[in-house]
Amino acid sequence: MPDLNFYGKVYEVVRLIPPGRVTSYGAIANYLGTRGSARMVGYAMQACGSANPPVPAHRVVNSAGLLTGKFHFGGDRMEQMLASEGVKVENNKVVDFKNLLWDPAMELDHD
Repeated sequence: MPDLNFYGKVYEVVRLIPPGRVTSYGAIANYLGTRGSARMVGYAMQACGSANPPVPAHRVVNSAGLLTGKFHFGGDRMEQMLASEGVKVENNKVVDFKNLLWDPAMELDHD
């Protein structure tokens, strides 16, 4: 990865999540070598609204598959964005989370 600040590194990883898949804040933190900094990944997601290119923050959920960031999207927008990609959500939780989980440590080569 190029030398970017932490938020930039997070955005770079999130942009790689394929449509129809989700990952967790912790999986991103672990991939970046900052295990235990899932909360900082969450802060990065909160701040990504004006990032260019856009960051598909709707694909990042907590380790149980809960849409913990949904209030930043307003209403049910996060759920609708996931549904448009084929991700089913019930009671603010990704259905079949374990099968839809995209773990960057498993999916990407790590330098």
